[in-house]
Amino acid sequence: MTATGAPPIVLVHGTRFSAGQWSPQLTALRDDFPVAAVDLPGHGARSAEPWSLSAATDIIAAAVDALDRGPALVVGHSLGGYVALEFARRRPERLRGLVLAGASASTRGAWTVPYRWAAGLVPRVPPARLTRWNDRLLRRMYPPEVVGATIRSGYAFHALPAAWGEVLGRFDARAMRHVAAPVLILNGEKDTVFRSGEREFARAHPRARIELIPRARHLANFDAPEAFTDAIRRFAHELPTAVPFPGGGAVRRAAG
Repeated sequence: MTATGAPPIVLVHGTRFSAGQWSPQLTALRDDFPVAAVDLPGHGARSAEPWSLSAATDIIAAAVDALDRGPALVVGHSLGGYVALEFARRRPERLRGLVLAGASASTRGAWTVPYRWAAGLVPRVPPARLTRWNDRLLRRMYPPEVVGATIRSGYAFHALPAAWGEVLGRFDARAMRHVAAPVLILNGEKDTVFRSGEREFARAHPRARIELIPRARHLANFDAPEAFTDAIRRFAHELPTAVPFPGGGAVRRAAG
């Protein structure tokens, strides 16, 4: 049973995955929080929908509204983290807190070149082959209770070029200046690429802090599900109380 005042939580998946990525977190959090995981455009149950960053933020907003508990803690992994940053800019009145997981690297500059190359290469590889590779990799690295829902939901390879095409070149630490809510930058200790800008991201926001999941890599919620979930839970309990007011926004006051 969710506690009174517990913030609603919306989970936003990473590249090629779906809401299934969050099955370990959904199971662990739902007794304490109103929680939902979304499929971004072109992914999961929305596979037929065209990708756009604008549509992605609308989907998050709809999930926040459906939980009907006021502004939400939005947790975004990788691609989902950058989408969550855009959501924070566009819909600040619906945001109570933000967790950026594996999404504190600049998507500008020379380091993005290999990602642009990969985005161009993916459409040339048969989807069935990419699916076999991904299934084999996930089954080799993780137990079925962690990745089973992800595998069953399939992969959105067809959406990758458009999604990366819109995100690459768009985000760096300056995006944090548009976030009004507290921020947890939650990275795998060994995710050297996507935590490369974590200090710059944290310095750009007055209420941001960094937490590392020991020995975890980019898929930290798969590598260490309990530690990842515990970090979200602790951050959620630290958030100020959100008090709705007419017009759909909220004023925030410190809990207790």
